[in-house]
This record gives sequence, structure tokens and C-alpha cells, in this order.
Amino acid sequence: MSAESPPPPTTVASPPDSSADGRAKQGRWRQLGLLSAALGTDSGEHSAVSVMFPAMRTALGLPLSALSILVATGRLAGVLFGPLWVGLAQRFPRKYVLAGCAGLWGVWTVATGFAQNYTQLLVLFAVAAVGVAGSGPLVNGILADLFDDRTRGRASGVLFGSVALFTALLGPLLGQLSVLDGGWRYGFFVLGGLQLLAGVAILLFFEDPGVGASEPQLAGLRAESRTPRSRAFDRESLRRLMAVRSFPLMCLQRLLSAQFVMVAFGVVFLVDARGFDNSEASLVVLPAALSYLLGTLAGGLVADRAQRRFPRAGRVAVLQAAFLGYGAIAYVATQIAWTQLAVYAFLFSLLGALQGVQPGVNRPVVMAITPPELRSAAFAVFIGIEGVGWAAITLAVGYLGDTVGLQTAFLWVLVVVILVNGLLVTLLYRPYAGDVAAVQAELDRRATESRPLPTQP
Repeated sequence: MSAESPPPPTTVASPPDSSADGRAKQGRWRQLGLLSAALGTDSGEHSAVSVMFPAMRTALGLPLSALSILVATGRLAGVLFGPLWVGLAQRFPRKYVLAGCAGLWGVWTVATGFAQNYTQLLVLFAVAAVGVAGSGPLVNGILADLFDDRTRGRASGVLFGSVALFTALLGPLLGQLSVLDGGWRYGFFVLGGLQLLAGVAILLFFEDPGVGASEPQLAGLRAESRTPRSRAFDRESLRRLMAVRSFPLMCLQRLLSAQFVMVAFGVVFLVDARGFDNSEASLVVLPAALSYLLGTLAGGLVADRAQRRFPRAGRVAVLQAAFLGYGAIAYVATQIAWTQLAVYAFLFSLLGALQGVQPGVNRPVVMAITPPELRSAAFAVFIGIEGVGWAAITLAVGYLGDTVGLQTAFLWVLVVVILVNGLLVTLLYRPYAGDVAAVQAELDRRATESRPLPTQP
């Protein structure tokens, strides 16, 4: 045994068909429900800004570019503060860190509703976004510890589908609040209250499975024996992440994921470019979000099955098809002027479904190519890069929309970028299979070194 190997376990693993294992498998879906509540209320904050922006623009006298700045500020907060929350979660129990950033931090969302001018709105929203920055990396890292590779696509689909369902119910409500005097403020009050409730629920009911708990090779080992101790975002951890050949390519894929433009500007596009009023345009949020929900559930199942049938390329092929399909439909939805809102509701629903496919694919891909102790750090980088891309793309759309109009901005920043991204996914096919095999070999090595040698008779 290596001198640096973790000590041998002193407990015996429960057999796979034991009652304890059955209770654990049953309980993981309940734990996933708590994670969904935390991620859903945090994601709702960005949805609130997009849906209620026309009312906020009227009340505070804001230009269209203000929406870009608000969205970009929220995403850049994830780049700066996501790693901080991951680092805290390695020093303190993840349960308490998650409850703090994804729940109790909601007091700042409530405070955002009291903003009296654009400066106050921007500052308070930025502070609130600091807490939201921690939910994505921590929730995705914990999900990988609750579910093994065979079921992570389905679990990711349920997680992001639950978030979509919350958004589907929230969007029309916030849109109708916009008709009230100062109704956009109540939207922030409601969201902040829900975040606080989610934080309390995590404190009371969430049980952390521990890092690496879902890996079959590490079953039965004590938590401290499953993975080597490491620090988040030290030079060695980042070097290990960058050495995974697929990981920089996945980061590039998220950098160019321009479909988030529709989340931020979809309602504004219908108001400014197609002439619908705010309350009417917000009605498309419901079918689009419900389609996103169906897309996440179906996408996760399809990706899991594709991966089992084609282990070397299944998930990558599903991801590429989703990008190329999205780009084609985005052209039809944004470059052709339809007169009926029902047509936009249908096209936006197709876009929502194709966007929904992606979390059930790209999250399990990152989980499969990284060892357990690096997954939260990997998602902090992954989501941080996504934030940079979201910020740059939304800023570009906002300023182009002010100068050449949203339709032209959508053509170049949404349609073209998405189609290029779909073609670039081709680069993932070869390194993905090798990286997955390398992780499995590493887990096998740890399992062998961590178990005691048989005693001689």
C-alpha cells in the first residue's frame, strides 16, 4: 500500500440488496427535491428580472441595455464568488454552506424590491447574485454523490425539470404583477421569501451523502477514505482539471451557449420587435417552461440510454443534436415575423424543449470525466465560464438591440453562435471516451488501495 494511500476502512459495506441500501436509494430522491427547491428559487431571481423588466423599465426609466447589465452582473457574480462558496464547502459542512448561499441569502433578494433607482437596483441585485453563485456548483456536485453514472442523466433531468416547473408557474404570475403599480417589487419580495424557506428546509431536512458516495468502487468506505483531501482552486486542483482533455472543450461549449438569450430577452423581443404588450407576451413563458420541463426529463432518459448503448459517444451525440436543432428553430422563431402569439408560443416551446435536453447531458458529462473530489470545483469553473459567456452575449444583444434592433441581434448572437457551437461539439467525441476510462481506472485504484489485505491463515 502506498504511503500516501488513505487508511483502510473499519466498516463493512452493506450488500446491494440490503434494507439500508434500499432506504438510501429511496431517500436520495427526497434529497434531490430539496436541492431542486434551492436551485429553483435561485434561478427564479434571473427569471424575475427578465419577465418584469418592461415594468421596471417604465417605473425607473431604464434603457434596454440596463437589462443586459443586470443579467451580466448576476452571471459575473457566479464567476467571482462561485469558487468562494465551493472553497467554504470544503472547510465547513456542505449542508450549511448550501443553506446559506441558496436560502438565507434571500434577504438580499427581498431588499432588491425596495430599490428606488437604477443604481440601487444594480447594487442590490449584484449582492443577491453573490449567494445565487454558490447554488449551481454545490447542487451539481452533491447530485453526483447521490446518483451513479447510470442514473445521473435522469436525476439531472428531474432537477432541472423541477426548476423549469417552478419557472413555468412563476413567469405568468410575475407578468401579471407587472400591471400593478409597483408590482415588480412584489416579485422580488415573493422570491426572497421562497429562498428563505428553502434555506430553512435544507437546514432541517437535508442529509449530505458525502463526496464520492455514489461510486460503486468506493461503496462501504468511510467518507475520509473515498477521496484524497484537496483544496478548491489551488494550483494542483486547477492543473488536474485542465489536464482532463474534454473539460476545456465542455467549457468552450458553455461559453458559446447563446440560448440563454431567449431566457433574458424573449419577452422583451415580443414586446419591442413584435408589438405585443408585456402581460400578453409573458404568457409564452408558461408553455416554454413546461416544454423545458419535458425536455429535461426526456433528455436525461434519452442521454442515459444513448450512453449505455454507445458508451463512447452517446451523450455527446445527443448534445450535438440538441444544439443544431435549436439553432434551426431559433432562426424560424426570430427571423420570420409571425402575427399570432400562438405561433410564438409553439416555437418558443420547441426551443424550451431543446434547451431542456442539455442539462441532462452536459452535467453528467462533466461528472463522468472528473473524479469526485474535483466535481464541485469543476462545476464552479464550468458554470463560471457559462456566466462569462452569458454576460458577454447578453451585453452584445442589449447594445445591438439598441442600435440595429433585436431581430438582427438575435440572428448573429443567437442563431449563428448556436449553430457554430453545435459544430464544435464534434471535437468532444474522441477525448470523452478516454477521460471517462481514466476516471474509472483511478477509482478502481483507490478502491484496491483502501481495502485491507486478506489475513493469512
